[in-house]
Amino acid sequence: MNREQLRNIAIVAHVDHGKTTIVDHMLRQAGTFRANEHVADRVMDSGDLEREKGITILAKNTAVTYKGVKINILDTPGHADFGGEVERALRLVDGVVLLVDSAEGPLPQTRFVLGKALGLGLPAMVVVNKIDRQDARPTEVLDDVYSLLIDLGADEKLLECPVIYAIGREGKATTDLSVPGETLQPLFDAILANIPPPPPSTGEHLQMQVNNLDYDEFVGRLIIGRITAGTIKQNAMVSVIREDGKVEQGRVVKLYGFEGLKRVDIDEAGAGEVVMIAGIENVSIGDTIASLEHPVALPRLHVDEPTMSMIFRVNDGPFAGKEGKYVTSRNLRDRLVREAYRNPAIKVLDTETPDAFQVIGRGELQLAVIIETMRREGYELTASNPVPITREENGDVMEPMEQLYCDVPETSVGAVTERLGPRKGRMIDMQPMGSGRMRLKFRIPARGLVGFRNEFLTVTRGEGIMSHEFDGWEPWAGPIPKRQSGSIVADREGETVAYALFSIQERGGLFFGPGVAVYNGMIIGEHNHPNDLEVNVSREKKLTNMRAAGRDENIILTPPRELTLEKALEWIAEDELVEVTPKSIRVRKRELDPHARYKAERDRKRSA
Repeated sequence: MNREQLRNIAIVAHVDHGKTTIVDHMLRQAGTFRANEHVADRVMDSGDLEREKGITILAKNTAVTYKGVKINILDTPGHADFGGEVERALRLVDGVVLLVDSAEGPLPQTRFVLGKALGLGLPAMVVVNKIDRQDARPTEVLDDVYSLLIDLGADEKLLECPVIYAIGREGKATTDLSVPGETLQPLFDAILANIPPPPPSTGEHLQMQVNNLDYDEFVGRLIIGRITAGTIKQNAMVSVIREDGKVEQGRVVKLYGFEGLKRVDIDEAGAGEVVMIAGIENVSIGDTIASLEHPVALPRLHVDEPTMSMIFRVNDGPFAGKEGKYVTSRNLRDRLVREAYRNPAIKVLDTETPDAFQVIGRGELQLAVIIETMRREGYELTASNPVPITREENGDVMEPMEQLYCDVPETSVGAVTERLGPRKGRMIDMQPMGSGRMRLKFRIPARGLVGFRNEFLTVTRGEGIMSHEFDGWEPWAGPIPKRQSGSIVADREGETVAYALFSIQERGGLFFGPGVAVYNGMIIGEHNHPNDLEVNVSREKKLTNMRAAGRDENIILTPPRELTLEKALEWIAEDELVEVTPKSIRVRKRELDPHARYKAERDRKRSA
């Protein structure tokens, strides 16, 4: 394809600012779908988890043709935990479309992706989305974007970037706020005018970096990347240059391009094109596909270091193996290695015990998504609470810091600030946003955010919005208190009984209703006091022929508070684990035997 008839763009923004929705309408208006074809909303969010959570997790490719020009579009995640996907996506494109919510303005992920784009020297254009919101303030938001560009060291050319105002869910865009938009034509025209075509080939010999991996049941491993130099043909022999410099040979069995949501067979592709290759099995992200006669490696991909870690362990509880298909340490290790192989933002390390593995990632949401994906595939495991990765500099222990943004009602400012104080959060900025809302900016240790999201939603009555980004390293800030409540722990194996739960619910909130199988050491609720409480949840009412005062007492149970995976990971303490199976999510003590728990607690207090 003539490179002048090609554009490669990435649509980047903070989570929930409307990237995937606007890509939907770009596909519709470019004629990708038939007039009578039924198309789901957020069609790019193809994964089950993405649809359930309403967020993009994996960067995905699509392509549209407008006025004879093929536009390759990469829809990227907006959540900071999946920043590794964004960093890789930016290597495939020649420009970015920065999407900003007209009410919320630039947020942490906006700064992150814009900083990465500027670091790669990519041109940008700004789309102020959701201008139909009641609290929209597009002019002020545009000023905030310019301030962010200046803060990131943008040059004058970038400060003169085009600005489009859009209503993404209606597929409308305009260059002038006083003139309502009808279609996305202004956006398409701005892309053609301001995003340059791919640069000319840097040489005759093939060079292409492996940027992403996929799998197909019929053709096997799929390699996604952008050709930097030369051309690639179907059935051609190529070299694969690995991280250690080792060169191996492979054959391009299938060569695909992108057209709408489909991949299409092509015979040949040249520099600047984003393609998919099948036929080369043993390949890693960052490897270079090069010509057979002149193999020269491209600089390898580097993504920001992960900051949080969890221990994934084989399920050793009494119910192990009853619900899952893959339960052994070999199954668990192979699956985690495959995940790290596909995602450079994840690292998997062996521990001292053969049935436990340390998984390091960007944040608790990213690690929770991995666990949720594994349980849906049939895996059983237990997971510890997330802890930060530390390092040593000049004899000091350094820990990762986060910049936390909280958009809250004015009435909740005091409550949020009070809750962040014990977590070592320092307020560094406070700005009014209008409509009775404030934006608070804190600097806080990464470990201080573990378990804070639920507390934040409670104190803001569900009206608060919080987001955060990695913000460097600082010396260890000292101890941060964990949750103030203890656990209600089952002291024997059996089934929960309504009669027993009725008397226990006064002591705290329950996680289960009647008729649920439990075992010794399993946590069935949250105690009102800091200490743990061991209870018999299988106790039944004694049947006698004697009349008793409480004989006719109604048993009325408060509905249980069901723990999702994310809530469970946030809630557990250091001596607790989350047990995950394809059918259940349980919380348990690390030591199931009460005598072992007592000894461990005694040793902990002595060492403290």
